[in-house]
Amino acid sequence: MVASRPALPYTPPTMQRDADWNDWRAFLAVARSGSTLAAARTMRVSQTTVARRIAALEEALGLPLFERRPAGYALTEAGAALVDRAQAIEQAALAAEAHGRAAGRNVHGVVRITSEEVFSASLLEPHLLDLRDRYPDIRIDIDNGSAVRDLGAGEADIALRSTKSAHGAGLVGRVIARDDWTLYCSRDYAARHGVPSSIDALRDHALIGGGGGSLALQYGHWIEQAGLGDRVLIEQGSATGLLSAIRAGLGIAVLPCLVADAMPDLVRCAPPMVDERRLLWLLTHERVRHQPAVRAVIDFLYERLLAHARGLQVRAAA
Repeated sequence: MVASRPALPYTPPTMQRDADWNDWRAFLAVARSGSTLAAARTMRVSQTTVARRIAALEEALGLPLFERRPAGYALTEAGAALVDRAQAIEQAALAAEAHGRAAGRNVHGVVRITSEEVFSASLLEPHLLDLRDRYPDIRIDIDNGSAVRDLGAGEADIALRSTKSAHGAGLVGRVIARDDWTLYCSRDYAARHGVPSSIDALRDHALIGGGGGSLALQYGHWIEQAGLGDRVLIEQGSATGLLSAIRAGLGIAVLPCLVADAMPDLVRCAPPMVDERRLLWLLTHERVRHQPAVRAVIDFLYERLLAHARGLQVRAAA
């Protein structure tokens, strides 16, 4: 679950990607407003996200689209030549979204999702408003219980689950990404106490232990093996509790990279232990996979979660 030694830098796997509609959307927003800040307000995302999407689009096209000036962003000749084409993409995307919303109004029912709370709060909940807009007649029930729900027995319809093996009678699913974990602290904590340069340096820092369930056992075993048991100053009963304590600046603890690397207020304290077998899966069961509401939700979440994972890979490789 956690790094044994942070001596070597961790380089995540890189993944080439083509420009997507959100990249073009950011391009048009900046072209129209002349700044990433104004574009971010229009798109209701962070300024960093807009700048990152512009950079990704320029990289994908191999063209400089804007000149970065003190007064804002100005289109280059190459960028200006692409505005009409980008607007055509926009019109096609808006038409497709309108068609999708119309189709979504005909999909209804209750879809029950089971997930660990830390994944639910950080990976699922940010997308539920858009899901509701697209499918207003689907009700989502989320189960954050620590027990693994039996999809075959009908205890849930969809599971977002970290596991080394997703095999089971009737289970079908898609892999989102590898699920690596490592140690994090807040930027405020790092400013006050520094970031440990090695596992041995953790003896000079406050650790937050626990995490609940099997995580607490694995994480606790690692802490004891590292001889750091006396540095645990707080115990939390869940991974979400670890996240809250880290963000409060109380110390260092383990978190999933898919969650923590997306949070600008957190800092990695060690490279992750790479476990090629532990993957984050989006699972359902053969008996419900073709139900319209379940199919709609799982397709929507897969698209969003895969984009999240790929965005982290692109950011890490930059």
